[in-house]
Amino acid sequence: MGNDDHHENGDNERIVLLYACSGGSNAAEAADRAAREATSEGLGMMFCLAGLGAGVPGMLQIARNADLNVVIDGCTMNCAKKIFDACGVNNYVQVKVADLGIEKVMGTRADDDQVGKVLQAVRKILNGG
Repeated sequence: MGNDDHHENGDNERIVLLYACSGGSNAAEAADRAAREATSEGLGMMFCLAGLGAGVPGMLQIARNADLNVVIDGCTMNCAKKIFDACGVNNYVQVKVADLGIEKVMGTRADDDQVGKVLQAVRKILNGG
């Protein structure tokens, strides 16, 4: 309290969790790195997709309690989204790296431009809604 920030919508206190595909391709690395950058920028906090996939009860509850989960999928297989759907956690939005003009190539690294495109898509979702 005692500051001039506006809390009327609770935006400064909302819980945004970021989950990223972290597979073996450049697209997956772009998803992972963008989630880490978004965390560094204070847009949300990266959280553990593997914990949800494993059905860890505490992690599932944290995801359910979040105001928003941002699910970043590297390719058209949508594995991260499928984990959320299988767990019955519905309070999410999805970013699809494949829809950003980034071609998945197994065994290659993401470049900074690819990471930037994904990060921009995350920012757009969080600023637009």
